[in-house]
Parts: sequence; C-alpha cells; structure tokens
Amino acid sequence: MMKDTFTLLGGFLTALLFFFGTIGITFDWFTEESINAFVFAAAAFAALVINLYAIWKNTFISKQGQIQKKALQAQNLLKK
Repeated sequence: MMKDTFTLLGGFLTALLFFFGTIGITFDWFTEESINAFVFAAAAFAALVINLYAIWKNTFISKQGQIQKKALQAQNLLKK
C-alpha cells in the first residue's frame, strides 16, 4: 500500500510537470529526475517515521513490553 501511494505521488507530480509544460510554465529544477528523487526521499522519510514510531511504542508505551522486560530482568536474561 505504501509503495502504491508513492507511485501515485510520482504520477501526479509527473502529470503536473506535463501540464505546466503544456501551458508554457517551466521550472529548471522541476524535471523527471527531481520528481523521482523527491518521491524516493518521501518514501525513505515515511519509512523512517514508521520505524521510529514502532521503536518508541515498543520501548515506552507497550505494557506487555514493559512486563516482558521486567520478567527478563528478573530471570537475569536482560541487563538493567
């Protein structure tokens, strides 16, 4: 699903590029290469945010994780 979202974003930006070209508006920096680079960067940023949230949630929020951590510490399987 995430890959499809970024494919749609790239398609929209490409369509916008062609639309601007049709009506005579050009930007030197707005090319297919810059669109691909932006979509790649946006996908990498989204993956980073999702992973940081998962780490934060598992470390600080999850009650089951806290219980499991205490149980492992009690059995000396995890450093304090």
